[in-house]
Amino acid sequence: MKLSDLLQYRKVYIQCHDNPDADAIGSGYALYRYFTDMGKEAVLFYGGKFKIHKSNLVLMVEELEIPIEHRDVTVLDDELLVLVDCQYGEGNVEKTEAANVAVIDHHQIEMEVNEMCEIQSELGSCSTVVWHMLEEEKYPVNDDPHIGTALYYGLFTDTNQFAELYNPIDLDMRESVTVNQSMIRRFRNANISLEELETAGIAMIRNIYNEQYRYAIIKSAPCDPNILGLISDFLLQVDAVDSCVVYNILNDGIKISVRSCIKEVRANELAEFLCEGIGSGGGHVEKAGGFISKRLYEKQYEGVHTESYFGERMNDYFEQTDIIYAKEQAADTSDMELYQKKELVLGFVRPSNIYPVGTDIMVRTLEGDVDVKVTDDVIIMIGIKGEVYPIKADKFAKSYRILSESSDLKDTSIQMKYIPSIKNRQDNTTKQITEFAGSCVTMDRARIYAKPLEKTTKIFTAWDEEKYMLGKVGDYLAVRENDAHDIYAVEKNIFALTYEKIS
Repeated sequence: MKLSDLLQYRKVYIQCHDNPDADAIGSGYALYRYFTDMGKEAVLFYGGKFKIHKSNLVLMVEELEIPIEHRDVTVLDDELLVLVDCQYGEGNVEKTEAANVAVIDHHQIEMEVNEMCEIQSELGSCSTVVWHMLEEEKYPVNDDPHIGTALYYGLFTDTNQFAELYNPIDLDMRESVTVNQSMIRRFRNANISLEELETAGIAMIRNIYNEQYRYAIIKSAPCDPNILGLISDFLLQVDAVDSCVVYNILNDGIKISVRSCIKEVRANELAEFLCEGIGSGGGHVEKAGGFISKRLYEKQYEGVHTESYFGERMNDYFEQTDIIYAKEQAADTSDMELYQKKELVLGFVRPSNIYPVGTDIMVRTLEGDVDVKVTDDVIIMIGIKGEVYPIKADKFAKSYRILSESSDLKDTSIQMKYIPSIKNRQDNTTKQITEFAGSCVTMDRARIYAKPLEKTTKIFTAWDEEKYMLGKVGDYLAVRENDAHDIYAVEKNIFALTYEKIS
């Protein structure tokens, strides 16, 4: 759905969920500004029993002059209803009967979607969804400090002050909008009430602790997501705790905060595991978070108490996972088959053709940010899924044959969900990587032993003993033919595209 598709309606009602948070208010306000600037009559409102009362939200509404109303709108005939940060018919939003309904959200899909829905569950905030839609309409969303501050604060609060931020589009929004940082500081410092401070204290009195796996679980009373982060940060400082989960139950689901301080557990991957199939999770190696849909949880785990669920899933996480330290142990290839790398057309970029030698740049990809210093002997490779990694020019020359220095990746095997961008860290300018990409074909027909994984496996490779590669069930465990310590994992879809069996 595009926002311009909605301009056919004369009047637009923008509804936030009941008890709206900063993300709902910020994204709703940005939509209000768009529709009014397009000459439409717009109303921004929310229902429910209670008015906005949290100090930071009251301050946000006042300082940014957001015209949000607490009101009932029971029936809409010819007008348009736009639900923001929620979905039609869900329990956290008062239902407004309307003939024309659009939905803009970032939570798990809870309704039957149609062409009037824009639900991006992989994004950290609804503010990001709205920002991206405004960008696509060429609306000057990045130039207005009121809109920028509202969207920025929405993302800030929904990702635990950016600690759980991981999607590149979220990162792009954070860095693109114009923000009044003095306002953000005021909002941030009015975020915790005395009641929420008491909630945090009470929650920390009672915890579930597993001595074998050194994890802790805490259930908190309903509170702002930032309070969960505060509790989990404090909990991880306990000497006997290596990882922890703090959660609370809301009207529409379960909000979780995850932390880890050991290399064998990545918080983002653990959050994803805990929300698998019933929600979404992610973040950083040490700090992450997620949200579990109430409807999906009750459908899949009917009658299971949340403390039992998290305890069992945490045990499953540790018990159903193998760990390989490749530098210390040689692989047994006796039950593996021999494969050879296919000839593939990939992409490459010479950063020295874009920026002067010595420039510090950052390449943003779906997998994360990659820092590179521009030199004459560094090439940036673009893999089959758009993943990016730097290699030395001499290795590039031995492994690849150049097809074109400026192909724009059109003649390659690459399939991208997100187009990587290159940012100059010295002047903050950004360029899309496809503008400067050439194409090349692999010459290195490396041979490996491989087999499908029957169990989730973490591999600390021989070249990186601090970060593991994660192989899920169905992915392939791979071992280079002439080096039993060169062990790694290949995603099953990538494996089928890049390797062929040797008869």
